[in-house]
Amino acid sequence: MVLLGAQIGERVTIIDAKGLILGRMASILAKRLLNGERIIVVNAGDAVISGDKHMLIRQYHEYLQIGHPGKGPLHARRPDRIVKRAIRGMLPYKQPRGREALKRLRVYVGVPDELKGKPMETIPEADASRLRGPRITVSELSKHIMG
Repeated sequence: MVLLGAQIGERVTIIDAKGLILGRMASILAKRLLNGERIIVVNAGDAVISGDKHMLIRQYHEYLQIGHPGKGPLHARRPDRIVKRAIRGMLPYKQPRGREALKRLRVYVGVPDELKGKPMETIPEADASRLRGPRITVSELSKHIMG
């Protein structure tokens, strides 16, 4: 069975982002994408950002003020878009190899029906259980900045 745009015989890695630190996950996935791997990230809303909840929300609100509403830059507000943008920030996006790497990435908030029951990986180096301080999930951040 071919998964979500993958070529026949091409290996697709499914990563469960639940309980992973967003920045660490993004840097590891960016490296793997540059090496030619096709990656699907599920449960993107359950990724974790470390730091005080109110400070992070205030910082993101300030970030959203940059630009013009009609002309851009347009800023991500959905959890899957926030995660994809974080990964894009770790890629040499303005070079052809960076753009090709980003095309090999798919990010979903939940688990799509065609991926249910498939084996999923996690990234032990990015596990949020190592965090001692406060944290917020990407979904929580998204809820606060939507309005």
